[in-house]
Amino acid sequence: MRRIDAIFDAERAVNGLSAEARGAARQQRIASLAADLEAWMHATRGTLSRHTELAKAMDNMLKRWSAFTRLLDDGRIWLTNNAAECALRGIALGGKSWLLAASDRGG
Repeated sequence: MRRIDAIFDAERAVNGLSAEARGAARQQRIASLAADLEAWMHATRGTLSRHTELAKAMDNMLKRWSAFTRLLDDGRIWLTNNAAECALRGIALGGKSWLLAASDRGG
């Protein structure tokens, strides 16, 4: 968790910059943190049973490592999808209300 938190802390420092500046800053700050995380995951994964939840999570992330590290090269990519989730939250919460809004008995 400390390694992942360090990546998120470094990402918070570059939020608000232009895409080009964010990409350059990620190369300087986050690339080494991501490399350390990957090396740690490979080393630790070998010591875990394949049936543990942690091993399954590590396998999942290592399978998609190239997709995760794309953000290092492209400043337009965000580390999280929080903005998309917040944009869709109103639709998800309103769905049940809208289901009955046009009925004769009302919502």
